[in-house]
Amino acid sequence: MEYRVLGRSGLRVSEVSLGCWAIGGPSWRDGEAVGWSGNNDNESLDGLHRAFELGINHFDTADVYGDGHSERVLGRFIKEIPRDKVVLASKVGWFRGTAPNAMQPLHIRHQLEQTLLNLGTDYVDLHYFHNTNFGPSDLYLEEAADMMRQLQKEGKVRVIGQSGYSYGDFMRVSPVTRPDVLQFHYNAFGNQFDQPDTNLFQWADEQNLGIVLFGPLAQGLLLDKFDPENPPKFGEGDVRASNLSYTKERLLEIREKLIPIKERFGMDVQDLVRVAIQFALAQSPNACVIPGFKNAKQVESNAQGAGNPLDAEEVAFVRSVIQGS
Repeated sequence: MEYRVLGRSGLRVSEVSLGCWAIGGPSWRDGEAVGWSGNNDNESLDGLHRAFELGINHFDTADVYGDGHSERVLGRFIKEIPRDKVVLASKVGWFRGTAPNAMQPLHIRHQLEQTLLNLGTDYVDLHYFHNTNFGPSDLYLEEAADMMRQLQKEGKVRVIGQSGYSYGDFMRVSPVTRPDVLQFHYNAFGNQFDQPDTNLFQWADEQNLGIVLFGPLAQGLLLDKFDPENPPKFGEGDVRASNLSYTKERLLEIREKLIPIKERFGMDVQDLVRVAIQFALAQSPNACVIPGFKNAKQVESNAQGAGNPLDAEEVAFVRSVIQGS
């Protein structure tokens, strides 16, 4: 396993870390599925222990993942290893309980206390604002930022992070939240964050910010593991059930794009795992990836994607083939 420092945060993490959304299980928010089906707690724990054995030291969860279930599973794992050997990250912002907005300062404190109880620890190494919804006209933005810094002063939060879903949102709130780590979605399909006018990698590198990338495997779509003639069906409470990328037409389109990738880098799923992970990692020396998992086998596959980088020409080749540019 290779390690990277997340910019000015000073956090040293495995370049392939673990996202713990899927192990939270099925869940809903405001009537919409926002979880994952098919999880098993014993298999999740086996996966976490296997990750630790393989040198993965950074585990990313959130209060909303299974409404705390992901944190509680992690908490069982943390009891069995040295706390100071891992970097624990959680988030606040999607689960608002009875508060008018999830970023109301008192709610942020309450959710962190619950997160710490769930995890069985007295601090998180990295705590994110999970989104940029700070209420109407950013009503709670400054107070939320003040609260997070207060929690940092109390030693309950080591590093403050900001997660977001658009370049404009990051630019709007970051001057106030002042994060040391950014988290956002990115993979070889590309998105606004790698475009000239909205290049968040460039901006983050200029600020020496750490970068944590979720979705590097595009929820398996970059691995050509789904049969277009028999598209996958997902259970209740699974966020993928409403994803149109799992239609026959889209799966066939993606399979076609992956042909040149397979011809150059290898035909196995594991070859595609390596390409997808290393493409994302190549975007910044301050970045790590947090692919999800449900069992030890998937953890092993993710971990094997580490330590074998793509060179600049290979990165350009993957980008041109997948994005057509």
